[in-house]
Amino acid sequence: MAETWNGTEPIVAFDGVSKSFIGKRVLKDVSFRIPRGQIIGIIGTNGSGKSTVLKLMAGLLQPSKGRVELEGQRVSRISSRRIAFLPEQDVFYPTHTVERTLRFYTAMYQDFDIAKALELTESFGLDLKEKVARLSKGNRARLKIVLVLARQVPLIVMDEPLSGLDPLVRESIIRTVISYVDMEEQTLVLSTHEVDEIEPLLDRVILIRDGEVVRDEAVEQIQSEYGIGLVNWMKQAGG
Repeated sequence: MAETWNGTEPIVAFDGVSKSFIGKRVLKDVSFRIPRGQIIGIIGTNGSGKSTVLKLMAGLLQPSKGRVELEGQRVSRISSRRIAFLPEQDVFYPTHTVERTLRFYTAMYQDFDIAKALELTESFGLDLKEKVARLSKGNRARLKIVLVLARQVPLIVMDEPLSGLDPLVRESIIRTVISYVDMEEQTLVLSTHEVDEIEPLLDRVILIRDGEVVRDEAVEQIQSEYGIGLVNWMKQAGG
C-alpha cells in the first residue's frame, strides 16, 4: 500500500519501477507519488523516459521491476476504466467522421460524457461531419483532447497534448483544458516540451533524466525559493 500524502493516499504511486525494452533499460528504479486533485508535469528532454512513465501509469505497459499503483491497487489493463490516456500518436479511424468518433467512444466507455464532448467540439470549432482523415494536424490534436476530457475518470494522463497545435492557440487550448477538468474529482498528469507555456497551470513537476527522477518539487516552491522559472530550474538540475 502506498504511503499517504498530506494525510491522504496519493492517486498514483511508483515504487522502485524499472522498465527495459529488448535489454535496454529505459527507466531505473523510479519512485514518486502523485497527490490527488493536482496538475502534475512530467518533464525532461527527448528520450528521458517521460512517455514510458505515462504509459506505465495508464496500464499500457507493465514494469520490468517494481510496482505502479492507482488508488492503492496495482495498475493493469483493466485500470483503463479509471484512466483517460491521450497518446502522442493519433489513434483514430481515418474514415470516421468527428461525430462517429464521439459515438464510438460513447459505446466504448460508460463514463464518456457525450454532452461534454459535443460542447468541447463546438468550443474547438470542429466540424462534426468532417472525416478524421481530412482534419488538419491541429484539429486532430483538438479531437484527442476532446476524447480525453469527456471521460469521467479520476485520472487524466496526457502525452504531449500541445503537439501539432500552433503556438498562437496553445494558450487558449490550455485554458479550455483546465476549465473542463474537475479538480475536486480528477487529477491531471501531462508531459510536454512546451514547459514555459504550461508552467502557470502546474502544481508540481517531476523532472526525469536518463530514466531517473532527478527532481520532484512543487512549482510554487521553485518560484518562491529559487526565484526562477521551470526552464531555468531544469537547466540548473541538468535536465
